[in-house]
Amino acid sequence: MKTSRQGFITGSLAAASLASIAGSRAAPAAGLPITMAGYDLDRMRAIIDGRVQIAGCTTKFEVAGIGDMNTHIFSGPGTREITEIGLHPFMLAYANEGFRDYTLLPVFPLRLFRHKSIFIRTGSGIKTIEDLKGRKVATPGYSSTSLTWIRGIVQHEHGVSPKEIQWVISKKDSGAEAAGKISKQEQVLPDGIPFAYGPAGMDESDLLVNGEADALFHAAEPKAYVQGDPRIQRLFPDYRTVEKAYFKKTGIFPIMHAVALRKETIKQNPWLPKVVFEAYSQSKSAAFDYMKKYGWVKESLPWFGQEFAETKAAMGNNYWPYGIEPNRKALETLFQYSYEQGLASKQLTIEELFEPSTLELVE
Repeated sequence: MKTSRQGFITGSLAAASLASIAGSRAAPAAGLPITMAGYDLDRMRAIIDGRVQIAGCTTKFEVAGIGDMNTHIFSGPGTREITEIGLHPFMLAYANEGFRDYTLLPVFPLRLFRHKSIFIRTGSGIKTIEDLKGRKVATPGYSSTSLTWIRGIVQHEHGVSPKEIQWVISKKDSGAEAAGKISKQEQVLPDGIPFAYGPAGMDESDLLVNGEADALFHAAEPKAYVQGDPRIQRLFPDYRTVEKAYFKKTGIFPIMHAVALRKETIKQNPWLPKVVFEAYSQSKSAAFDYMKKYGWVKESLPWFGQEFAETKAAMGNNYWPYGIEPNRKALETLFQYSYEQGLASKQLTIEELFEPSTLELVE
C-alpha cells in the first residue's frame, strides 16, 4: 500500500480500513493503548495535540530528549511501543550489540544539514575543512548520528579522514538539557583514531574556548557560541549557501532520527506499522499545510513565506519525504560512513533495519 498527500487514510475511513490491514487480527474495539515518545516538532504536533489519531489506538505522547529516548529502549525499560530514535545509535545497537527488540519505520522526524555544525576557535588559522587535517577537534559524542555524518562529509567531500584529526572527547555536553544524556551508542570510539579525553569538568564548549581544541563538531550550538563569545565562530558563517550546494551536488538531506516500533507489539498487532506510518504522514502534512496557508502571517520570521518558497524551489515540494525509496541514498550513505569509520561491525542494509510491511510505503 502506497500513500501520498492525496491518499491518506483518515478519520472514520481509517478505522474502517483496519480490518483489511489487520488480516486475521483486528484492532481492539476500545483502542490499543500506545505510549509514544519524541520531540515536540512541528511535524509531530498534530499527533501530540490529538488532531491526528493512530487508527485503532489510544495514545499517550511523552516529550523527551534523544539521548534519553535511545537509552530507554537499548538498556532501559523499553516500555514505549513507539519512539523517536537516533538513527546511528540504533544502527550500532543492531550491528554491535545484537539489539532486536525494535524495528524501524521509514519515518524521519529530524533531518539537518551539518555544515552548520562545524565550529572553530577564532585565531586558530582554520579557514577551510582541509585545514582541519592534523588539528584538535572536540566532540562530546563521537558516534552520534550528526558526528558520523559530519566526518563522512569531511572525508568524502573534502579529503580529510577521521584518522588525520586529533580528537578530543569531552566528558560533559553543553547541549545535554535539550538532547538528554548522551547514550552509550553515541560514545563508541573505533580503533585506529588518535584521541584523548578533555580535562574533567570541561564541556565541549570549554575545550574550544580554553584552547584545548582548535575546532568542534557538535549537533547543537555550543554554550559559548549561544552566549555570543567572540572566541567561537562557525567555519561556514554562510552555511545556508554551502549546504544548498551540498544538496544540489549529492541530493542528500541528512537523516538524524527515525521512528522505532516494538517488535512484540507488531507480532500481536500486525496491522499497526501501516497505521502508525499513516498517522506520522498526516501529522507532517498538517504542518506543511499550516506553513503554506498561515505561516507567512502567524510566524515571527518576517520573510517566512519567501523562505518556505525558496526551500521548495531548491529541494522540491516534498522536501521532507517519508518512505524508503526517496531516502534510499541518504540511508545507504550513512550505512557506508558508519562501516568505513569503524563504528558498525558490518555494513547494514535497509531490509535488516526496517519493518518489512512498510518498505513500499511512501509519503
